Amino acid sequence: MTRKPALIEPIKAPFESVLRAIVNAPEKEQEQEIQALSGVITDPALKKWVNKIHCSDNIEFMNKLPEKSISLIVTSPPYNIKNSTGNGLTNGSGGKWPKAELIKGYDVHDDNMPHDKYVEWQRKCLTAMMRILKKDGAIFYNHKWRVQAGLLQDRHDIVEGFPVRQIIIWKRAGGINFNPGYFLPTYEVIYMIANPDFKLAEGANKMTDIWEIPQSKGNEHPAPFPIELAQKCIGASPGGVVLDPFMGSGTTALAAMAFKRDWIGIDISQDYCNMAEKRIKEYKSLAKPELPFYDKKNRIK
Repeated sequence: MTRKPALIEPIKAPFESVLRAIVNAPEKEQEQEIQALSGVITDPALKKWVNKIHCSDNIEFMNKLPEKSISLIVTSPPYNIKNSTGNGLTNGSGGKWPKAELIKGYDVHDDNMPHDKYVEWQRKCLTAMMRILKKDGAIFYNHKWRVQAGLLQDRHDIVEGFPVRQIIIWKRAGGINFNPGYFLPTYEVIYMIANPDFKLAEGANKMTDIWEIPQSKGNEHPAPFPIELAQKCIGASPGGVVLDPFMGSGTTALAAMAFKRDWIGIDISQDYCNMAEKRIKEYKSLAKPELPFYDKKNRIK
């Protein structure tokens, strides 16, 4: 005698109720799991901040955010490049670089602080970032080493004491070197500053620590970084809210949007905030926004 296969009745219950049954945890923990699986921001306090550009001093703004609420920070601060022992940008003429974009500094920052004050400022920025970083979060902090007074300035005075797990080399296109004392610099660095529980996204550990990406072009900002760089950082992280405390022209926001990640952008310049909002509006108007550094399955190339 053959038996008819039993029919599986469809579950007539809301998605959230099914998740509660699967999670089988106390009610508070259930809600956190449900929010995570549903793509909802776990911390309701972030709802008023996300997916917006905030024109503000970044330290003051970050101090308003809840502690341990941000999963990923991707940023590139001003390099203090006009404070130089060379004549490249020091006197405002551009020296041997008359067309340099940063001759006048940034919109509301001259990029010419005394070195000790600059280091103090950057360490305060990193301290504010660490306070809001989740225990499984990370900071991708892009900076540039340079030669000053004949010696390498490797930024150890900024990152010393912070949990630097790895240094990624961003290999850019070459340029021109007028100094006969050292070879042509063609790279910048990205410090991966990670809390103990941070893990890369699945498959991201196959990437090397040398990223060859050309500089950004066609951007009004005087010192933009390429969207591919931000996408690599974001694509290599598991998920969660992305923050950039030096948002500039909005590159990190665009990269986060490409991965359907919530983001928070901060910049002290109203002009740059307007620039970022314009780029974001243009991105949203695209019928099929593309990820220029990833294939159709979002796998890192």
